[in-house]
Amino acid sequence: MLNRKFELQKLLAPAVLVILYVFFSIFGTNFFSTDYLMNILNASYFIGFMAIGVTFVIITGGIDLSLGTTMMCGALLGATAYTNWGWNIWASLAFCVFVATVIGGINGALIAYLRLPPFIATLGMQMIGMGFGAIVTKVVTKRFPTIGTPDAAFKYVFYKSSNTALIPGFPTGALWLAGAFILAYMLLNHTKFGRYTYALGSNYEAARLSGINVKKWQLLIYTFCGFFSGLAGIFYAAVYTSVIPSTGNGMELLAIAGVVIGGTSMSGGSGSLMGTIIGVFVMSVLKQGLMSMGLQGHWQTFFTGIVVIGAVLLDQYRLKKATQIKRV
Repeated sequence: MLNRKFELQKLLAPAVLVILYVFFSIFGTNFFSTDYLMNILNASYFIGFMAIGVTFVIITGGIDLSLGTTMMCGALLGATAYTNWGWNIWASLAFCVFVATVIGGINGALIAYLRLPPFIATLGMQMIGMGFGAIVTKVVTKRFPTIGTPDAAFKYVFYKSSNTALIPGFPTGALWLAGAFILAYMLLNHTKFGRYTYALGSNYEAARLSGINVKKWQLLIYTFCGFFSGLAGIFYAAVYTSVIPSTGNGMELLAIAGVVIGGTSMSGGSGSLMGTIIGVFVMSVLKQGLMSMGLQGHWQTFFTGIVVIGAVLLDQYRLKKATQIKRV
């Protein structure tokens, strides 16, 4: 009986996604339309990449509160390289990923080797990333190429196809997100990297005593998370073009909430990327659905906070039920 209840909990995230979509289709304005579907996809790209990376971190029992500002810092420095330093667009995008990966590596070093609690280390890096991006850009909004300019090709690659393509306006970003999901899924479920990720979260000390170099793998996992935050920065730039300094804090909550809604335990040791992707779409549908009802940004923030609290409470409930099943 308990096993059946536990299995039913795995269907909760897909059920919530369907219920939200039906609700906003009924009570929202034009929510059940192509435009809103595209908006949901657009919002899911950067949240999705951040969520994939932080899934690995949360499975280890850690947390990364610097996701949002890491993404924005990478995007800001990439845009600065393009607009101020004369770099070509592809080198600038690579630099965006590099910056975010370095920040992820610093997070990992602080946690693995200096033994700082993940909450404190990543909260500190959140502030550092936000401040560093503002310092380098001199608090000036940076812009990536827009459609119609010579370097607009990157938008066609990472956002949507051109009007002259075989399928005009095709959401190419969705293909990239699907590809990243498949690669991360294989990494988590079929490689040593994934096995050690689960091992660290299940029992850190037992993993260490079994011969796993826990510090090395913890460093690599946080670096991996930073890498995906850098990828998120590319897709944020492709969709929204403008990158504003001193922003990004709070975006990590969308990714973390999506991960927890998808079934990954904040206590570590369990989780799935399929659940994460479903959770990401729950957050995107919620955001766009509230907009379709005419609610302003502060209402969106309010309900996002409620969802975050609800997701953590759900995680505690799942953990309690899992403990009961083990005892049986």
